[in-house]
Amino acid sequence: MNKSLAFLATVAISALSAGLAHAEDIKIKISTLAERSAPGRVTNIEGAAEIMNKQFKAAGVDKRIVIEANNSTVKGWDDLALETLKALSVGQGPDIYVLPHEWIGQFAQDGYALQMDDRIASAPWVYGDILPVLWQSAKATDGKIYGVPQDAEIRMFFYNKDMLRKIGKDEAFIEGLPAKVEAGEFTLDDLTALSKEVVDGKAADYGMLHRPNVGIDYLMVFQSYGVKFMDEKTGKLVFPKAEMTKALGWYERNAKQGVTPVDNTAMSWDAIQGAFKQEKAFVFHQGVWAVAWQVGEKNGATWPTDKDGYFNKIGWIPAPAAEKGGKPANLSHPLLYTVNAKSKNAEIAADLVALATLPYFNNEHAVTSYHTAISNAQTAMPKYKDNWVLSAASPMMEHAQFVPNHTKFGSYNKVLFSGLQAVETGKMTAEQAVEFIADELELQFGGDIEIRDTASN
Repeated sequence: MNKSLAFLATVAISALSAGLAHAEDIKIKISTLAERSAPGRVTNIEGAAEIMNKQFKAAGVDKRIVIEANNSTVKGWDDLALETLKALSVGQGPDIYVLPHEWIGQFAQDGYALQMDDRIASAPWVYGDILPVLWQSAKATDGKIYGVPQDAEIRMFFYNKDMLRKIGKDEAFIEGLPAKVEAGEFTLDDLTALSKEVVDGKAADYGMLHRPNVGIDYLMVFQSYGVKFMDEKTGKLVFPKAEMTKALGWYERNAKQGVTPVDNTAMSWDAIQGAFKQEKAFVFHQGVWAVAWQVGEKNGATWPTDKDGYFNKIGWIPAPAAEKGGKPANLSHPLLYTVNAKSKNAEIAADLVALATLPYFNNEHAVTSYHTAISNAQTAMPKYKDNWVLSAASPMMEHAQFVPNHTKFGSYNKVLFSGLQAVETGKMTAEQAVEFIADELELQFGGDIEIRDTASN
């Protein structure tokens, strides 16, 4: 008998012997970031509680689970992680909390994240169908799993097919581009050359745009160049100079050739999104959720909202390989349901997470918030299949990689972005930026980072 069933049985016997005297509320607190588009992170747990309450009633158990939700209004997921860590440190933390995956190691190390390996193994009815790649995002450096994927997404390069038609590319080339990327036949430098051709052909003002601030979209390019951000054996962050120089060199060439504007990082989000939507930019890279504003009425243009019309106009590719014959790369940034290991109701909380992870519940979240499926079963369900955006994005999870599960990677990434910015604006060469970044990282992290000549040593 598993622990949850044993708990139910024990409570049932106690309640019956007491004559079902008085109902007891089991309060389960959940904490997440307040996001208007993603209420499912809480409502799915509430739905799971309804199921368990019915199970209690059927077993004659005079108990009731009550969910108390904290929808935090802090600025972002890192701030939420810090807020949660602070609350847990003084014994006032939630029973369940949603965590950006890169923080899982810190919470596991501090004893606030329940190890889930045994529970996952004993519940194949829910966890056996989770996409295997996603479990990597939930592991700490000890190789154990401390969270359950709550959602996933995928990053990609969007490109405008109509612009390719304007410069004389035939349909075979246009529609065959994704296959060439998948096969490693079309590289990042080929994408630069094609973008320049579009700009030179007066089909676009900008060849390629990216986010203007710190994030993870641009890290796809670094991964294509073979950058490894962390040593999995030691758990230390690493900075491989050779691969970093190549990746920053790509951004440097794009700026020098007029493919990416030198002030890209000074542009507003509205200006960048508007440029792509109003067909002034050929390529833009971000994530699948961007389709929501692409097909919406925002940003001063109207695009097709149906699958055939949209894909006749816009194509998707992962970050192409850096060299011929290489592998493309893209990123996912899963969020995790995490159970407080110190909670007196940790077992009940873990059962709620399991139920909330079922395909029905996760689809309720995925479809409304433009997040990709975490399980294979979801992709076969009508509600998901009918969402052509998510159905088209799910296969791209094959190349998904993740940022390191290291709490200091956010600070690392800020320094890296400052180097990228210096390269694009012409203030530094790629080589100079690498030395600048290495010095800054050593200054900030000391012995917590390894500066290497290459990723392999």
